[in-house]
Amino acid sequence: MSETENQIQLVTFQLSEELYGIDIMDVKEIVRIQEIRAIPNAPVYVEGLYNLRGEIIPIINLHKRFHLKRPALGEDAELLSGFIIIEVAGMKLGVIIDKIERVTPIEANEIQPPPQILSGIGTEYIQGVVNQKSGYLIILDIRRLFNARELQKIEDLRK
Repeated sequence: MSETENQIQLVTFQLSEELYGIDIMDVKEIVRIQEIRAIPNAPVYVEGLYNLRGEIIPIINLHKRFHLKRPALGEDAELLSGFIIIEVAGMKLGVIIDKIERVTPIEANEIQPPPQILSGIGTEYIQGVVNQKSGYLIILDIRRLFNARELQKIEDLRK
């Protein structure tokens, strides 16, 4: 088995006070903050719709979904904020992030189960954590962020 087979590449980003990662294979694109069109009667965590080269993408606000506090960011950090476009159950969604960090290679054996007490997002949405010098890197399981009913509701908003 080669080294790369035991390694995953994570797109890392700041959300509130924590550092999160998503498997790079689940990330379709990273987009700087753009204008979002609000949708009446949408779930509170759906910020609106974004037109990405003719494709309508629902934009999800994880701060609202998980009751996270927005951090005070300087001008430099605001330039690094935007959306991560992911695909869940065949549907593209944009997730608002506070600050994109970088692509980080992680050894599979470094991933630990999430601690029971973790601030912010519930452990049921977390694939694992990696202990780093600067703190924990929380790996999100994007397939578990929304249940089938929520995904259907979001899909209906696009129409």
